[in-house]
Parts: sequence; structure tokens; C-alpha cells
Amino acid sequence: HIFTMVSAMVLSPLFSLMLASIATAFSAPTTAKADIAVVGCGVLGTSLCKQILSHPDFASRSITAITKSTARHDDIRKQVLQSDVDGDRFAVKTLDDVLETSSLAFQDVVFCAPPSGFDNYPSAVKEAAEKLWAADKSGSFVFTSSGGVYEGLDGETVDESSPTLDPETNPRSGRMIYAEQEAIALGGCALRLAGLYTLERGAHSYWLKKCQETGVQGREDGIVNLLHYDDAASACLAALKVGPTVNSKRTFLISDGNPTTRKGICESALKCAAYSQYEMPRFLGPEDGLKGKIYDGSKSDDALQWKPKYDSFDSFMTSC
Repeated sequence: HIFTMVSAMVLSPLFSLMLASIATAFSAPTTAKADIAVVGCGVLGTSLCKQILSHPDFASRSITAITKSTARHDDIRKQVLQSDVDGDRFAVKTLDDVLETSSLAFQDVVFCAPPSGFDNYPSAVKEAAEKLWAADKSGSFVFTSSGGVYEGLDGETVDESSPTLDPETNPRSGRMIYAEQEAIALGGCALRLAGLYTLERGAHSYWLKKCQETGVQGREDGIVNLLHYDDAASACLAALKVGPTVNSKRTFLISDGNPTTRKGICESALKCAAYSQYEMPRFLGPEDGLKGKIYDGSKSDDALQWKPKYDSFDSFMTSC
């Protein structure tokens, strides 16, 4: 009777299907999505990781911070977790380690590593989108680009649809433009960021500390668009929140909405105790030089349902 029962089970199509399913489950690589990958964990990436971990809408999500080497892993953990070891929702890995796990795919990927670390930046962005982002693309691929790709140079206002520089004749901007194209072609989005700063980092720090004797290149009324690093990170978070139904294959322009000037940057920084001991540097002009461009990212702000915490460089410096 036992032999008859076993034979019946073996011959049963349903039982055969069950066995096949079990075998597949044990032999095939998993395609389970591993939540959020942040590629590049410098000032921007670290701020983004901290904001994701603390945001209630992402309370069930985990993050893998991906770097080129292990050199800063301990420092990243301390900044994000105040710990020397990975946590339940946060881990730091090298890109090579992640790519070796070929079955691992992330629902959301934010690529915020700068071009300086790559021989071929567009190819690096393409590889991240193809190998790290889950194939079903139910989440977002967010690439952080630069507003420096725009063509306007002499006081023009630019927005998301304004023409960009020729990548062939402007190779520095070309790396960003080609990288954007790779991200967008695969269904991702690009966030063109204004000039980034913190209290210690940015044009103000360099000009006041390093240019007292040599002077600052450019006219004093040259236009500069700015964005705090934390606000850049919160814009990335906003792109993740709205998801691919809003952000897929789109370009966004992100700034604090209050353009200033080279002289205005220094004037604002001198109001802060950290820079009060410095003097206004000389600006080397020429007076008829190009003024720069004004960013209008209002459409992006509306689409991403985002606004900056620091609505101007001056308000940040007067509050520090």
C-alpha cells in the first residue's frame, strides 16, 4: 500500500509540479529586491542615507551604501549610524562586492558619485542602472547631475527644457550630459543640481580662505545658483517618494530658488562667525565678462513636491 501511494504521488502531475517548484527555489538565484542603493557616499550620499533612515515613509526600507573602496566605510557608518558596524537597515559595501552578488537587485537606486572617480562616467552610470536596478523598474533610478550643463551664460533664465552645451566642444559638461542620457534612456531621471555647499564646503570657503591675495576669477556681480547639500539630498528623497510614474525619463532642475552673486556669496559668509575674521576678496572681472545664468526650477519643485530647507545662502549663513 505504501509503494502504491508513493507511486501515485510520483506519477501525479501536481506532485511533479511541486517538486519542480521546490527544485527551482533552491537552485535558481533569487530575484528579490534589496530596497535602496546609494552609489557614492560622500557628503551628498551620506546626507541622503541619514534622511532615508529617519523618514517615516521609508521606515520599512533598508539601504546599501555603495563605494569604490573600503577606505571610508568606518567613517560613513559613524556619520550615518554613529556606529562602527552595519545596522539592521544600513550596510556599506564596495561596488565590486555588490556586483559579485549577481542576483541582487535594488528597487531604487540613487547614483550620486562624482565623475572624478571614473575613467568613463557615462558607462559607470549605465552599468549601475543595468546591473543594480531591479529589472521590473517598479522603483526609481535617480542620477544627480549639474546645472552647469546649460547653455545660457549671460544673465539668461534657464529651466528644465533649456538647451544644454555641446558635449563635444565642452568635454567637462559632456561627461554629465552623456551620463544623463544613459540614465534617462533606461527609464531613470536626472536631477540637475545647483552649486552645492555646507558651512565648511563651497565657493565661499575657497574664496575667503584661499583667494585673499590672489583674488577671485570673474566679475563680482556674476550670478551663482546655490543649494545646500542637505537640500540636494532631500530632493533625491523627494524623487524616490513620487516614484517612476512622475520621474521616469525626466530631467529636473534643483536649486534654492534665490540666485546670488560672487560678491553676494562672500557678503553672506562674512556674516557668519566662522568667516568673520576674513576680508572681502578682490574680484578680477572683467566687467564685460559673462554674467552666468539664473535657474528657474519651479516646475521641478512642483513635480517632486519639494522645497528646500534653506531657501537662500544668506538665510543659511545668518542662522549658523
